[in-house]
Amino acid sequence: MKQIYLDNAATTQVDKKVIEVMQPYFSEKYGNASSQHLKGQEAKRALEESRSVIARSIGARSDEIIFTSGGTESNNLALKGLFFANKGTGKNHIITTKIEHDCVMNACKWLEEQGARVTYLNVDEQGFVDPEDIRKAITPETLVVSIIHGNNEIGTIQPIGEIGRICREKQVYFHIDACQSYTKARINVKKQNLDFVTLNAHKIHGPKGVGALYIRDGVKIEPLAHGGRHEKNLRSGTENIPGIIGFAKAVKTSRNSDIKKMEKLRDKLINGILKIQNTNLNGPKDENRLCNNINVCFNNIEGEAIGGYLDAYGISSSTGSACSSHTLESSHVLKAIGLSDLQANTSLRLSLSKFNKEEEIDYVLEVLNKVVGKLRRMSPVK
Repeated sequence: MKQIYLDNAATTQVDKKVIEVMQPYFSEKYGNASSQHLKGQEAKRALEESRSVIARSIGARSDEIIFTSGGTESNNLALKGLFFANKGTGKNHIITTKIEHDCVMNACKWLEEQGARVTYLNVDEQGFVDPEDIRKAITPETLVVSIIHGNNEIGTIQPIGEIGRICREKQVYFHIDACQSYTKARINVKKQNLDFVTLNAHKIHGPKGVGALYIRDGVKIEPLAHGGRHEKNLRSGTENIPGIIGFAKAVKTSRNSDIKKMEKLRDKLINGILKIQNTNLNGPKDENRLCNNINVCFNNIEGEAIGGYLDAYGISSSTGSACSSHTLESSHVLKAIGLSDLQANTSLRLSLSKFNKEEEIDYVLEVLNKVVGKLRRMSPVK
């Protein structure tokens, strides 16, 4: 049976080139980067070279990159670290949106218990936040605006350049969660006035368990973990050298041609699915959508049921964010763009990678037509 993986927004296949460069750091070059001997300094050089790769990719300086365990840790470090560093200053207001990743939403809810005031802005039916709503929400107490750059469920790419200009003009910090958009959409920390950027490796064909946080030079935050003063004393703990090496290699292997390929396959898949009766696309249908994201409602039949049938045909899909798949609640993202619980539960997310092929898309469309037809015939709701 064919195996077609279309859940790349959850995680990606590690590139063979990435595995190749990581391997020696498990078996031969296994030193601790804090050690002063030859093996330790070998690891240290590799660590700093990788830091430079990540920094250059977003127009940052090497000393502005802090390595973490992934996107969740980076988002928590940015928001909580900034909040606690500004305790007693009167700056306790956070602005975000109703379509953020669960780790940002839950970090904000926890910070509210610690005395933060959080504004959750509405988005339109395609998932865009209005930059003017951000401008209006900023007060003298506003500390940071935190926005997901490319949405993990519906693929909406926010106008971060415009938002960054507003934040810099109003002298508030600007944080973006770029886990889904990194290497797929333009990020330049200087041109877009970014103060914090969350990145991770496993969405870009790197290993799981490694990420990074860009912190603009001069911005003070409190560490969440205390220990041996690693990563500029902001993230103590022995660095994951093999993971960091793999992260940098995944960035180096990313190509603009990969984006173009995914856009072509995305559009073919969207256009094919929308030919199926009673379907609608969630999120935008233009260049403001992530190149690999498709999210569709198959009204009157459950997305969960479609996904189960697809799996039986060897096609991996998702009904939303992998991080919230353990809950039976409807997607907060789909509800925020105006869908009812019933509509949201009919959604299916398909997400591509550079390894997908056109013939796989043909097969998926053929199977989807069959599966949807069968489920519609079985459905009591017409």
